[in-house]
Amino acid sequence: MESWLDLSVPVATGMPGYPGDPEVEVSRALRVAEHGVNVLRLHMGSQSGTHVDAPYHVDEAWPTLDDLPLERFAGPAVVADVRGLPARAPITCDLLISALGLLRLRPGSILLLATGWSRHWGTEDYLAHPWLTPEAAQAVVAADCLTVGIDALSVDPTGPADLPSHRVLCGAGAVIAENLTGLGRVADAQAEGCPVEVFLFPMRLAGADGGPVRATARITSPAR
Repeated sequence: MESWLDLSVPVATGMPGYPGDPEVEVSRALRVAEHGVNVLRLHMGSQSGTHVDAPYHVDEAWPTLDDLPLERFAGPAVVADVRGLPARAPITCDLLISALGLLRLRPGSILLLATGWSRHWGTEDYLAHPWLTPEAAQAVVAADCLTVGIDALSVDPTGPADLPSHRVLCGAGAVIAENLTGLGRVADAQAEGCPVEVFLFPMRLAGADGGPVRATARITSPAR
């Protein structure tokens, strides 16, 4: 038996975003009563809402979104359940030992960092999320994982401009998915022995640094 989970935040006017990024505005462009169809006008950044970063996001010499193979955006999931960490806590290699072991056994897997921080979406506390240390990012790359997702605003601390973990992951050609939601349910499913696949396909934006995604997970219940 299969079930599907939506891991995306809804796109709406005034939604939270990374400090300095374009504001999101969704408005009505056409209406059935006047124009025969309904059409929305969207104003948003490439990093708005649930999105993926391409390596080009942090270095103009690195691959853009459309340079990346499609398989980088889908695959079996390995969840690192790090729920319960306090504000601004580092996600270290020690917290990823189990997940790193699974990644080595399952080539092509996507690492999901389930911090539980999506519960703060829309509040100031969302900016004080846990973050992945550069050393842990290096360990992820060493485990041949090239797609990492997190249920927080960034894999790096929000505020500083150097983004060291972005540079480690993107320097290896990895994709980073941010502002995921509902990863606790995925972590619980994994703990119950359910195989999980994740799909993170972005809009096809030419030469882009990243793009919004409708992130989803497919959970297969084990045979009884």
